[in-house]
Amino acid sequence: MAIHTAVIGSGWAGCAAAVTLAAGGQQVTLIDAARTPGGRARQVMIHDQALDNGQHILLGAYRESLRLMQVVGIDLASSLLRMPLQMRYPPGCGMDFVAPRLPAPLHLIVALWRATGLIRADKLALMRFTSAARWMDWQLDTDCSVTELLERFEQTERLVQLMWRPLCIAALNTPPERASAQVFLNVLKDSLGARRAASDMLLPRCDLSTLFPKQAAQFVLRHDGKVMMGVRAHAIGKCNDGWKISFASDQHDDAKFDHVVIATDIDAARALMKPHTDVTALSNFTHEPITTCYLQYPPDCQLDLPFYALVDDPSVQHWGQFVFDRGQLNADQAGLLAVVISASSLAIETGHAELTTALATQLADVLKRPDLATPLWTKVITEKRATFSCTPGLPRPSILTALQGVILAGDYTASPYPATLESAVRSGIAAARLLLELH
Repeated sequence: MAIHTAVIGSGWAGCAAAVTLAAGGQQVTLIDAARTPGGRARQVMIHDQALDNGQHILLGAYRESLRLMQVVGIDLASSLLRMPLQMRYPPGCGMDFVAPRLPAPLHLIVALWRATGLIRADKLALMRFTSAARWMDWQLDTDCSVTELLERFEQTERLVQLMWRPLCIAALNTPPERASAQVFLNVLKDSLGARRAASDMLLPRCDLSTLFPKQAAQFVLRHDGKVMMGVRAHAIGKCNDGWKISFASDQHDDAKFDHVVIATDIDAARALMKPHTDVTALSNFTHEPITTCYLQYPPDCQLDLPFYALVDDPSVQHWGQFVFDRGQLNADQAGLLAVVISASSLAIETGHAELTTALATQLADVLKRPDLATPLWTKVITEKRATFSCTPGLPRPSILTALQGVILAGDYTASPYPATLESAVRSGIAAARLLLELH
């Protein structure tokens, strides 16, 4: 008889767990209160276009995410635009740093040598930092903030502004003054400190649900599993040698399973587990928002590059940190720009109308394109609890719980990485493999 496992939550962690379990021969039921799979990285429909609740950049270091995409049938070459590591600002607004396709670490050395917008002191500081990090094997004796780490290695103000701060905020979604230096070093080790392809930037050409979660759900169905979307798991309860799941809707009877993977957000996981065990380990998190503003212009509107880094400066209402030309990723989205603001608490206080006006003005100013000041329409999407605040020494729970047969999965579980898609996927795989080893 097949082992029957419920996976509650169809985000990237839940989908990774479901695919791994199904491939391992277990019967899987994937359950989610949302109607669209993907969790906090999912498809949304805006003006009849399939977009995302947040623009993402993947990395070549996302080894497990890329592997599972292929497992469920995604063609990586057509689904992702692969670009070399780069930090390119609009002309005259920062630096221009592009890693050539050379073996590591030669690609970084050449990129630094060729980089414009950095003076000799900046380049020497960058070389000093990366050399010291490699010598330390990217490990700290005691965690501290990213700001403290950068000060320790005498990084220049300009290098912090144009390189380290935007990389930290993009990777950890936490400002460097309160972000974990050790987690930041872990990210740098697996990207800048690894083979050249690991540092490549991958831009999705399709929406994030189509990129993996939708195909993951189909994979479960093809392996004799079940997918229940728009169905909320209200409670779990011990039942003989397994677990019973009760649903919020009367349309669904209680269902029994051998195992349960809880791959929801932290709050929902805490609510499901609290009647049965101590949930203190799930109560120590604060969260950071991420905001994406879509601005639609005429179809012939195009940027010179698929994306630019932007200098954010709240003092002059420059909130944008990156701008993406969606038309260069998908021809059906010609003229659509996506501006990303990570750790966006201050930005969203201004209100949507003021924020979109400020972003359009910022684009017009820094790109020297007056036409960008007047988009045809705009849409602001804020994922208020996009990630946990990745602070120094933050304790994170194991995927193992005190409940036999109940496993956690999520980007917040114990891991050397911040809350990223890859972290979520690895957590889901680890949860599934743990259950597969029991049988």
